[in-house]
Amino acid sequence: MARVKLEKTGNVFTLTMDAGENRWNTALVDELMAALDEVEGCDGAAALVTTAASEKFYSNGLDLDWRNSPADHPEAGDPKAFFFMEFMARMITLPVPTIAAVNGHAFGAGFMFALCHDYRIMREDRGYMCANEIQLGMIIPAAELSLFRHKLPANVFYESVQLARRWGGPHALEAGVVNDIATTDELLTKAQAKADELAPLAINRKQFGIQKENIFGENSILNDTNGAAFHLRTKARYPK
Repeated sequence: MARVKLEKTGNVFTLTMDAGENRWNTALVDELMAALDEVEGCDGAAALVTTAASEKFYSNGLDLDWRNSPADHPEAGDPKAFFFMEFMARMITLPVPTIAAVNGHAFGAGFMFALCHDYRIMREDRGYMCANEIQLGMIIPAAELSLFRHKLPANVFYESVQLARRWGGPHALEAGVVNDIATTDELLTKAQAKADELAPLAINRKQFGIQKENIFGENSILNDTNGAAFHLRTKARYPK
């Protein structure tokens, strides 16, 4: 069963995750990578919207059952081939505009994925964004922390990663976690309209991608430090 569906209307690709709670495992990452291949393989104006088939979950984080007992979940893929951080590095530097239509909970890795987009629109009446690792007795990996640090205001970063604050739509908008909010019925249409507006930026595909690398890559201009994409690509450098 396919976990990801990719459709294109005009210049806008819409990627729908359809794996229940959309928990992160090798099988999901592999399908998402293939979808990005198709998006990057096109020419001219283009933009990508991501959303979920579930009305409750955009993505509910890592597939912990699989991580704890991979032999019991062979359909989720080989844990040794779980190139999750590398996927996030690719997503945050994708050379086309990206818009997350967050239509349900985005917890842990799901929150991280939403932050990799250029623009985020969240359901206004239900659902939270939350880095809940500390509540689960886990430490957020350094590479992931770098992404949060580069994408969130300092006070919001601390409340998110250390205090596991749950951001509902209106508060997420106020805090700068998302760029806009919408009703359930309007969310996807609004995201696709924004994608269509931004799609011409991808005509200059090379320049659009290089500028993302300048922001999030090895020679990041942010705080004169290495950027989030660099840390994600080089996760082995950092102690767990």
